Amino acid sequence: MLTLYFSPGACSMASHIGLEETGAPYEERPTLLAKGEQKTEAYLKINPRGKVPALSVDGKVIVENTAILTYLARRFPEKKLMPDDPVEAARCIAIMTWFSNIVHPAYQRYTRPERFAEGEAAQATVKDLGRKAFWASCQEIDALLRGKTWMMGEQYTVADGYALVFYGWGVRGGFPMNELTAYTAWKDRMLQRPAVRKILESERNVLVTPA
Repeated sequence: MLTLYFSPGACSMASHIGLEETGAPYEERPTLLAKGEQKTEAYLKINPRGKVPALSVDGKVIVENTAILTYLARRFPEKKLMPDDPVEAARCIAIMTWFSNIVHPAYQRYTRPERFAEGEAAQATVKDLGRKAFWASCQEIDALLRGKTWMMGEQYTVADGYALVFYGWGVRGGFPMNELTAYTAWKDRMLQRPAVRKILESERNVLVTPA
């Protein structure tokens, strides 16, 4: 049995989309970050780090989007959610690692500077640097998508669902995402995928449910 622990609007949407794309049955366990549910004793037994997402596979837990998405692609190879070629598969994983290690933390610095520095002046600097770094990352994603249908070329992969997280965050954060023409055209293609649309609507994502 597959059980996904996630929080609507969080980076866990990447795994939520990936799981839906497999077509496999799974159980949803919303774990609301805004209410601190990721810090409860019950959830800390699932993921002691108090983070989402977490995927329980017959009682064994996988954490981190990149690990979960790689697992899903390998468990359901018939869905072609990752390139068959080992080099291209490694490049797909590398993109997701960049998302988790660079792009996500940049947005955190912009929206939660108090987690990274003490004092108003230091936090203001962190916030500004985070804003610039996140926007630079969005511009890089836009460049990567130029001339392509999906992140990895003509094949849709689990990296695409992950990249959609940041487009939504950009909209939510007031960034001029429409200036990124390749990223925006790709976003529109993503919204045509039934699995993607279903998850965005269920999570009431800003891309389908404007505030």
